[in-house]
Amino acid sequence: MSDILPKPFVFRLLGAALLLTSSALASAALPEALPKAFAQSTLEVTTPIESSGHLVLFSPVREVNNEIRSKTLARLPVSGEGRLYQISRDSNRREAREHYLGLLRERGAQILFECSGIRCGRSNVWANQIFGQSVLYGRDATQDYLVAGVVADDGSRWLTSVYTVTRGNLREYVWVEHLKVAPGATIPGLGAVNARVLGPVIVPWQGGVTYRFDWQATDRRKINELARSEGAKVVLVGYSALAASESLKDSMDRARNAAESLSEVLAKTGVSRQQQELLIVGPSVVVTDPARQGDRVEVMVITR
Repeated sequence: MSDILPKPFVFRLLGAALLLTSSALASAALPEALPKAFAQSTLEVTTPIESSGHLVLFSPVREVNNEIRSKTLARLPVSGEGRLYQISRDSNRREAREHYLGLLRERGAQILFECSGIRCGRSNVWANQIFGQSVLYGRDATQDYLVAGVVADDGSRWLTSVYTVTRGNLREYVWVEHLKVAPGATIPGLGAVNARVLGPVIVPWQGGVTYRFDWQATDRRKINELARSEGAKVVLVGYSALAASESLKDSMDRARNAAESLSEVLAKTGVSRQQQELLIVGPSVVVTDPARQGDRVEVMVITR
């Protein structure tokens, strides 16, 4: 659903969307819930994971003298589950990866590490030495991996890793691990400070005089709920793609106008202007994540 400014009825619709949220959507965003399976896939294996030293990688992998080497890795006390899915032939692993990334964004998870292709290392090592699933052994050039972390309201910490690969026979698979990390364990990149920064919620935009924001009801509800925390700040970071014949100033102005328009939407739905801070970067900051490209506003909530 999209919102076009300025039209008064849009604000009424936004307010209604914040209230009319199904329990299914709410539970899907809970950190403890296993991510919903990609629709165009079939579950093949479910494996309970209970370990005092489960291996989780936060950098590319190498194997030297039959030993796993990685610049940043951890052996963590965890409990959870691993699931192996085969992707349908009428879909692909890129769509599967985007599905899981979307779910992680809804939860406010932080991507701690991601890689693709040969930069991840050898697929053989990921399949057999790390995940223990030989069917994941595929082409080094057609694999990707990410691990994301989130801190729940009760202070519990959750890691979700997603590995996709194309095998030599062109069959594609996804391996998902969803793990609760025991208290006291150190998770690389997920510290106490990071737990205060929630998001970003990615809001693509189009327009000039008026703006169309492409975001979901769940995103709007999430921002408003987080903003209710005492002392919370809502930061709107305005991005723009630099067009071929566009000056830097014009591109920055577009990003600023879009961010200010979204700020107006949030103010109408209960996030006061005093709570908001705008940061305009336009095309001057390059983000490699394919889900964070183009004209967009990234919304983050910083808690006290």
